[in-house]
Formats: sequence, structure tokens, C-alpha cells
Amino acid sequence: MNRQALIAGSLFGALAVILGAFGAHALKEILPADKLQVYQTGVQYQFYHSFALLISGILFASFPNKAMKLAATLFIVGIILFSGSLYAMCALSISGKSLGPAGAITPVGGLFFIMGWLSMFFGILKRK
Repeated sequence: MNRQALIAGSLFGALAVILGAFGAHALKEILPADKLQVYQTGVQYQFYHSFALLISGILFASFPNKAMKLAATLFIVGIILFSGSLYAMCALSISGKSLGPAGAITPVGGLFFIMGWLSMFFGILKRK
């Protein structure tokens, strides 16, 4: 098993629960509905990819190769870029600001998710 992927998946999962609860209770009072939906999208994708990290950590026992380790790294970077940028957009919108051109980080995070899934696919296809 890839212990680092399991640790990261567990921590990102716990953080997703905390952020989801914060959004449902505290942010719904101060964010407009469209921004709250953006925030919830960040939480949702963080959850999905926390599970992907746990899966890649478990799969590493049967498929111990670089592609499987890379998948975990790509999922971590994807969570930070994709979900993190959505959280930042919502936080900045409270004070009337925006990420501006840095908002392009979100789709880059999405590309990291896609590359993570493809890396997992190729890691399963090849055995060491």
C-alpha cells in the first residue's frame, strides 16, 4: 500500500467534511446561492478525489509502479488547484474581489484530476 496516498486521502476527506459543514451552516448566510453552489462543487470534487487517493493507495499493493504513485500525486495537486481555487473564489467574493486571471487555475486542477485517473488506468494495465 502507498501509505502517503492513504494519509492524504484520509486528511482531505476529513477536511471535505469540515468544509462542507462550514458551507452548509456558516456560508449559506453570507454567500449568494450561485457562489454557494461553486463552493459545494469544490467540496464535492474534493470528496471524490479523497476516495480516489484512498483507492490508489490500496491498489498500490497489487500494482506497485510509478504510474500508481503518480496518480496519487496528481489527485493531490488537482484537489489543491481545483477545489482550492473554488474556495478562494468564494472567499474573495465575500469582500467583493475576484481571482481575476488566476481563476484559470480551476480547469488546470481539473486536468490534473483527468491525468490522475489516466495514470491510475495505466498503472493497473502494467504490472511491475
